[in-house]
Amino acid sequence: MRAVQVTRTDGPRAVEVGEVPAPVRGDDQVLVEVHAAGVNFPDLLLTKDMYQYKPSLPFVLGGEFAGVVTEAPEGSEFSPGDRVAGTATVGAFAELLALPARSVYPLPDKTGFVAGACLTMNYLTMTFGLLTRGGLKEGETVLVHGAAGGIGTATIQLAKAIGARVIAVVSTGEKAEFVRTVGADHAVLADGFKDAVKELTGGRGVDMVVDPVGGDRFTDSLRSLATLGRLLVIGFTAGDIPTVKVNRLLLNNIDVRGVGLGAYAGPRPDFLRGEWDRLLPYLESGAVVPPVSGTFPLERAAEAIAQLEDRKVLGKVVIVPRP
Repeated sequence: MRAVQVTRTDGPRAVEVGEVPAPVRGDDQVLVEVHAAGVNFPDLLLTKDMYQYKPSLPFVLGGEFAGVVTEAPEGSEFSPGDRVAGTATVGAFAELLALPARSVYPLPDKTGFVAGACLTMNYLTMTFGLLTRGGLKEGETVLVHGAAGGIGTATIQLAKAIGARVIAVVSTGEKAEFVRTVGADHAVLADGFKDAVKELTGGRGVDMVVDPVGGDRFTDSLRSLATLGRLLVIGFTAGDIPTVKVNRLLLNNIDVRGVGLGAYAGPRPDFLRGEWDRLLPYLESGAVVPPVSGTFPLERAAEAIAQLEDRKVLGKVVIVPRP
């Protein structure tokens, strides 16, 4: 089969597309014909050997997909022909993928494969983040960093569906226009966002900050929280991991909460399926419609991944292994 391989960790432009052996399904696995695969920040990190998971070279890249089941274990809920979405640490940028049945979820008929390939990482992270870790309630205000990216757009759509007010932080005017189309109530530039938030909230601050960026804006994010506010740490796309002066938490009665979906779900085999079931009503209602800025064939996978590095992605980019 054709696949995108990392043979050396020299960055996204060094990935190679070619023939590799097709996977053989294990006893508890399903075999999926991949129709679309979402490109995520961990894919970029894996091409540079900067991710916490370090597979042996060479390996097939890709951790998020949608497609059709071709083989399934007896007694599972899946049968050949079923439309599914799922998550795999690696292996999804290929024509076929074998993975445990518990990592595959039924894809509603109204959701296309390209949209389905954008759901399992960002949207399940944020159902877990906003609801389980953050306790977001209707009427609260959420500040979203990196709002034009995959995590950001998932946060905007889910927070709006829950009934929150959303302030999106972006780096350019173009991205500001984009996040408003996704559902953000307000869009502010990263430079000076703290003062903008103060003005928009009448000095009160926000109830929640969602931060997949980290870096030097972290302190101003803490200063932007209202009393009993929560800052959700999602990741560090800026590269620098910030530190917390805990006296700020004490003085303003605020929290910093980690959102590590993989770490939480790992010892709880049925947890991710529960999150998927929690997401389905938002899909069915149309509240969740993943924005896709481009689709790429396997041969252009390097270009697709490099767009993340160059910060050119609005929403998600998706690789389509089959013409």
